[in-house]
Amino acid sequence: MSLALAPLDVSVEVEANLPCRKFDPDLWFSDSPAELELAKSLCGDCPLRVECLAGAVERAEPWGVWGGEIFERGAVVPRKRPRGRPRKEDLARDAALRVEAEARLAASGLSDSRNTVRLAA
Repeated sequence: MSLALAPLDVSVEVEANLPCRKFDPDLWFSDSPAELELAKSLCGDCPLRVECLAGAVERAEPWGVWGGEIFERGAVVPRKRPRGRPRKEDLARDAALRVEAEARLAASGLSDSRNTVRLAA
């Protein structure tokens, strides 16, 4: 069957309400930590958040915000650090955020042995 004759995707109506379709797509791939945090917050109420995150984990997305998580070099990172050497308090906060990210992934059912998620250290 050709693509022209393929049945309509039911999710077409849903896509109009997805944050990544409403806002500038560059927001999800920004270099700015503040913009990435904004993109993460916009993903919070998305009806496809879990599926988006699962797909990104499966593909080992190299970068961007997917399913409310930040990916960098194929790993989930708790937050994008600004350029330069991190301060000691930032390292402690990163450790706490890493635990929080692991908990969110576990709650989404993405931390089982079948879908091993690599978290950046």
